[in-house]
Amino acid sequence: MSKFNHAVLLASVAAVAGLVAQPAAAQRQVPTFEVDKAWPKLPAGKKVGDASSFSADAQDNIYMIHRPRTLKGDDIKNAMKPVVVFNQAGDVVREWGGEGQGFEWPQREHGISVDYKGNIWLGGNNCAEGGLSTLKPVADDQLLKFTPDGRFLLQIGKSNQSKGNKDTANMHRPSDAQVLQSTNEVFVSDGYGNNRVIVFDADTGAYKRMWGAFGKAPEGPDNCQVSGPKEFPAGDGPAAFNVAHAIRVSKDGMVYVADRENRRVQMFDKDGKYLKQIYVRDQPFARDLALSPDERFLYVGHGKGIAIVDRAAFTVVGQIEPAGIVAPATRSPPTPRATSSLPRLARACRSSPTRACRPPAANN
Repeated sequence: MSKFNHAVLLASVAAVAGLVAQPAAAQRQVPTFEVDKAWPKLPAGKKVGDASSFSADAQDNIYMIHRPRTLKGDDIKNAMKPVVVFNQAGDVVREWGGEGQGFEWPQREHGISVDYKGNIWLGGNNCAEGGLSTLKPVADDQLLKFTPDGRFLLQIGKSNQSKGNKDTANMHRPSDAQVLQSTNEVFVSDGYGNNRVIVFDADTGAYKRMWGAFGKAPEGPDNCQVSGPKEFPAGDGPAAFNVAHAIRVSKDGMVYVADRENRRVQMFDKDGKYLKQIYVRDQPFARDLALSPDERFLYVGHGKGIAIVDRAAFTVVGQIEPAGIVAPATRSPPTPRATSSLPRLARACRSSPTRACRPPAANN
């Protein structure tokens, strides 16, 4: 089995295997899923590196971003471009990305999302002090926007230029981005180097607003290596985000942030007002996020599976935890097992939430 197929199968199993739910969850008609073991297919001889993230467009094409520079030896010359697009059957329909004119491609690709216009947003989480021999010693402090076929549209921020949590022009190793159609704003979890959510105009890149944990002013250290708390005592948890690893924005303007190392998901309105949180102290939680197609459920990577959250009640009502899963997320540096499972899961069921369905991909 190729490295890529192994990675995607791990992600797919994490995303779409059989549901384990409590009786109360069953009464809520929690979604069920099945694995499509035939998905995807790579062209003969082609290779991909660490699969960092997946996202789906309105036609259920799957956009994968991977890290070609993690390949070694003879595999390097057979590397596919960083963005690979698959159709529902798992066939490659196009590939693009990498260094180009007019923009700064990230050194260590992290996070890809498709907005309501079909445009593609992506970033990176490279640390200047990371010491990876195949990467330039610069921080990925920018966010890029492209058309579906890879034509450059916009860059927000510049490589290696972050001034910290108060900087309104640059990010610092952003993890994820989501566009809200009603305001045409892009919400960024600026979470590896900074400790905040930052919002820009999705067309011009103009700065709009920012906030940290609990809706307060952003604060927290800039650490190259991720360091989570050693204890999780009772209470609300630390005052600052510790790797805001994923962000989702619902159509009604609710913003969900996966505060990965602090094991909590915080909920805000679109202006940054803190509303509530789910805080899990006894196991890893908030590894990644996805919304179901009808936005009734929020999927949260945790432990060795994925928690299903009823969005209205903001409580966990079920869990997907198939045998053999390693984890739906990992600590830095992320691997193909880290975040790939969730965005595709959110689009897995198009009809009844109890219908078993066969999604073409998982998201990382």
